[in-house]
Amino acid sequence: MENAKSFKPKSPKRNTVINLEKGKLPPQAVELETTVLGAMMIDKKGVDDVIDILHPDAFYKESHQEIYNAILTLFHNSEPIDLRTVSNQLRKNAKLEFAGGDYYLIGLTQKVASTAHIEFHARIILQKFIQRKLISISSEIIEEAYSETIDVFDLLDDAETKLFEVTQGNLKKGSEDSQSLVKQAIDKIEEISNKEGMSGVPSGFRKLDELTSGWQPSDLVILAARPGMGKTAFVMSMAKNIAIGHDQAVAVFSLEMSSVQLITRMISSETGIPSSKLRKGNLEPHEWEQLNVKVKNLSSAPLFIDDTPSLSIFDLRAKARRLVSQHDVKIIIIDYLQLMTAGSSSGGNREQEISMISRNLKALAKELAVPVIALSQLSRAVETRGGNKRPLLSDLRESGAIEQDADIVSFIYRPEYYGMTEWDDDEHSPCEGQGEFIVAKHRNGGLESIRLKFTGHLAQFSDLDEGFGTEFQSKMNTDLPESAQQISPNDAFADGDVPF
Repeated sequence: MENAKSFKPKSPKRNTVINLEKGKLPPQAVELETTVLGAMMIDKKGVDDVIDILHPDAFYKESHQEIYNAILTLFHNSEPIDLRTVSNQLRKNAKLEFAGGDYYLIGLTQKVASTAHIEFHARIILQKFIQRKLISISSEIIEEAYSETIDVFDLLDDAETKLFEVTQGNLKKGSEDSQSLVKQAIDKIEEISNKEGMSGVPSGFRKLDELTSGWQPSDLVILAARPGMGKTAFVMSMAKNIAIGHDQAVAVFSLEMSSVQLITRMISSETGIPSSKLRKGNLEPHEWEQLNVKVKNLSSAPLFIDDTPSLSIFDLRAKARRLVSQHDVKIIIIDYLQLMTAGSSSGGNREQEISMISRNLKALAKELAVPVIALSQLSRAVETRGGNKRPLLSDLRESGAIEQDADIVSFIYRPEYYGMTEWDDDEHSPCEGQGEFIVAKHRNGGLESIRLKFTGHLAQFSDLDEGFGTEFQSKMNTDLPESAQQISPNDAFADGDVPF
């Protein structure tokens, strides 16, 4: 018994002061809450400054949430907001006593003299709410992580969804005055003039860059075509132009082909050795030398390829943010949109899911301020049309939201694919070894169809003008053995090397 008594905890002395500051309290700014609510009831300017920043849940005290709810109701009904109207609205909501009564409301207005710094105070309140929300989400994640019944990938997706909702719902960008915007526009124009008219990321195709001034930051570009037209060949040719020719970082998310397959295509394009020979490995001695010399530019290029299959939009956002912040990526390419998923929380049918993915790709482009190029499949309606099989906007597969969200909608069209030997124009010029890049929608520019050279055995697009195209092909052929020089675009994919 004596030993048991020795373990009895000592009670604190009567004069001992327990310091509550050593404990943990949820992040809060109650004093600022009273200041903001009081300022909103004495000056309309206070309401205008705060109403787009805060929502009721941002307040820590529940009584303050009800008072702000009453102010919101009055604001939405275009009624005056002052001490008396707020009191009446709380009475209508049967929340006046819960909010502290008229006496408490009077006290709020007496604690503040003006609306100075109210926006700054409101943003601190919002920051405290976000901190509380993050603590809550983290606690839920920890609890679910201990559960053996929840799939770990569902847990990851759920965690990303919750964090994404916090970001989307609470970090709002304020509007800017015309003076600030005009200055930004002039600075941008001066920057463009120093770049000789190229304001965006150059594609490496001369006529396309003249039309777009490069791919613009925050733009969503959709590139659609039927299978076999060369969507992947086009974007990989472009990625090579950007990463090697202009030394700008490129991120490629390939949901269909592996990263090694894609880089093998780029090696073929860079070295002039057909990918069929690279795949089989039966190279001549001079081709091995050519491979080792010319691949150095590609190996040092700022190119990042992610081949995660069935990538969700939330995984894409997380990966893209890291690539932009860590490697200063200037453009994001996705191959292709229909293979993405909206995550386990998407619900609805496939059309709604594609709409959600398209909307989030546009939001990603704006958030990171980089162009996002997403490849897309076309419906089979193209194949059923007789004669002219040029794609139309109505051929976009699964969702009209793709057309709505995109800043540019473009198509790849190769008449040679359908067995045609001439272009269907007035000149009826030969179409062998050529493709057309069709700009069907351009939110900030004109529409045009741009013809490009397509080298089948290299799965490569390049400029089609007499000076550049002829010289380029002549130079390329000198690096190839006679067997490769004799391959025509029609025979290029006889061994199953499809351009996609």
